[in-house]
Amino acid sequence: MLVEGPRRHRLIETPTPVPGPEEALVRVHAAGLCGSDRELYEGTRAEGYVRYPIVPGHEWSGTVEAVGRDVERSLVGRRTVGEGFRNCRSCARCRAGETSLCSAGYAETGFTLPGAFADHLVLPARLLHPLPEDADPDAAALLEPAAVAAAAVLTAAPRAGERIAVVGAGTLGLLALHLLAAGDPAELMAVDPRPRAGERARKAGAHHIRRPAPDPGGHDPGGYDLVVETAGAPGSADAACRLARRGGRVVLTGIPAPGARGVDPVLLATAQLTVSGIFGAPSAAWRHAVRAFAEGALRPGELITHRLPLTAFAEAVELVGGGDPDAGKVLLVP
Repeated sequence: MLVEGPRRHRLIETPTPVPGPEEALVRVHAAGLCGSDRELYEGTRAEGYVRYPIVPGHEWSGTVEAVGRDVERSLVGRRTVGEGFRNCRSCARCRAGETSLCSAGYAETGFTLPGAFADHLVLPARLLHPLPEDADPDAAALLEPAAVAAAAVLTAAPRAGERIAVVGAGTLGLLALHLLAAGDPAELMAVDPRPRAGERARKAGAHHIRRPAPDPGGHDPGGYDLVVETAGAPGSADAACRLARRGGRVVLTGIPAPGARGVDPVLLATAQLTVSGIFGAPSAAWRHAVRAFAEGALRPGELITHRLPLTAFAEAVELVGGGDPDAGKVLLVP
């Protein structure tokens, strides 16, 4: 599926790509859509973070079909997922293991490089994360957002017995709840205004659900040790900081649209909050997510509500962020 520009797409036929010396050819099983794909299609993704024309698809699972001459041949036939960020491996940030902060410039599968809304995908073999033979390939297609959730959890460093809140019960929030619930928190709360999302949050491990306060109006006296923000709503970063206790930790993963309300710097200083941001996932977070998936602590298959063919791309885009309370995670299948 080629997106030629905002709201212009068509299904095309191309030869099966040939992997280069250090690359792998993956036959795509399924690919998920998220709000970033909708932004790409509508033309609202920030400049520099998309390159038209583009084959989208950054959340995917598949099977290795061929490898280049410098790649271990035992990968052929393995079910796999793969990192999207094309890090350089040589800059200071990459050498420190912070591959999502690569200073070589932004390049990502499905946004600036051909993605998985296709029969096949070629990428550097070093970015692959092979899966167990019995892995559910539909569920595995959600391991990209799961890796982002894992990056948030690893950054947050939750401790058993803490009070934890997750703001937003979309895909990222639900996957974060899976991972956080495994750490034995004293309290795990989800914040979301949508009743159906609240039901899904309970299934994902939330002890209770709370609707966002219309106007927090100050610091929450019953604050949380850790707050993970995943909503990307105009005021959710500020709301997350107001949920944290004095000296608490906040991790921001949602990417709001321009014009979002900022965080009160007086609150940050006087409450002595530690605030971290997450964009993408380094290799360590991918490893964490894949392991949690293999061990059953992460159950992304529970989030899938629609499985559509590539020919239904426009319908799939409308389902993502379209307000349908029954729409969860949408997969496209070649």
